[in-house]
Amino acid sequence: MTETPTSVKIAVVQSACSGDRAANLANAVARIREAAAAGARIICLQELFTSLYFCHEENYDHFALAEPIPGPSTEALGPVARELEVVVVASLFERRAGGVYHNTAAVIDADGTLLGKYRKQHIPDDPGYYEKFYFTPGDQGYKVFDTRYARIGVLVCWDQWYPEAARITSLMGAQVLFFPTAIGWALTQDEKLNEQQYQAWQTIQRGHAIANGVFVAAANRTGQENEMKFWGGSFIADPFGVILAAAPHDREEILVTELDLRKINETRIHWPFLRDRRIDTYGPVTSRYIDENE
Repeated sequence: MTETPTSVKIAVVQSACSGDRAANLANAVARIREAAAAGARIICLQELFTSLYFCHEENYDHFALAEPIPGPSTEALGPVARELEVVVVASLFERRAGGVYHNTAAVIDADGTLLGKYRKQHIPDDPGYYEKFYFTPGDQGYKVFDTRYARIGVLVCWDQWYPEAARITSLMGAQVLFFPTAIGWALTQDEKLNEQQYQAWQTIQRGHAIANGVFVAAANRTGQENEMKFWGGSFIADPFGVILAAAPHDREEILVTELDLRKINETRIHWPFLRDRRIDTYGPVTSRYIDENE
């Protein structure tokens, strides 16, 4: 009988990207090898790591960047995962069918097989982030993946602002929530606003860890692309919201951290938020907005 793991070492990879897709993929493979050499068993790459962040504009030519899943990127990463016996979370631009494209995270297990995929549910449409032009919202629900080393949940970038997504994925049994991310500052912003935005981004994800009693790991990109400076700042937090590791804003970094999975139950016993949930009162959360005058 296989014993349930009580700990796992994970890594998040924070990189800068170029317009050379082959080079980006090669860099990702090199980073996976580096993380594995440091002992990481589950490794999360940043959002859309094979290319520059193309959603800064609406351009039909960028659809040529999409690929099927399984496809070239998963076929390249699978043998590496098998060789190193690591789980890889890879965020890709998925071509599902003619006219149907998704922002999708593929999860490759430690034997190199494609364990499954999660399609980003929340799609932003803001200056510099015109994702609705490219991505169809996910239609397969939230997902957890029973990897060789832990049960993980994967949510993608804009999903990280929604407590409902983290809650549902945690209720499905995720021990670690991974967030592949591409978020940054407009070059026209001042440093005060930059810091406020970063703190809001980190705080809400630490809140997911606390509210659900799970580990949270966010892998963001870094570097300047067009009029955007991606703020890096990748981090890993424990179920109490404590930052276990954090990357700087302005350079590539790999964070490798050992997680004591026993902390999940320990935290939930002392702060029993899941026990005390009043699910009978939560019906209104499915409303777009509650206006008593309507």
